[in-house]
Amino acid sequence: MTKKGLIHRTVETLEKLPEDRIQEIADFADFVLKKNEEQLRQKQGVEKAGENAVTRHAMRLSESSLNEDWENEEDSHWDSFLE
Repeated sequence: MTKKGLIHRTVETLEKLPEDRIQEIADFADFVLKKNEEQLRQKQGVEKAGENAVTRHAMRLSESSLNEDWENEEDSHWDSFLE
């Protein structure tokens, strides 16, 4: 069944129920929605952490090759800005 079909069937069922039961179902739907949103945030956090790890790794790999450019007497006057 399609999403629209499920929604339509659920609304038809809800219309047959007393108000207190409808409130229970509304509360449950809110709970499910919040749980789904939390799972999405966690998934995005994991993906973001993976991206950050890749970036840090790439920076570490490039550090040794750029070290000659960073560590030289000619540019030593810039070192005070890093402290």
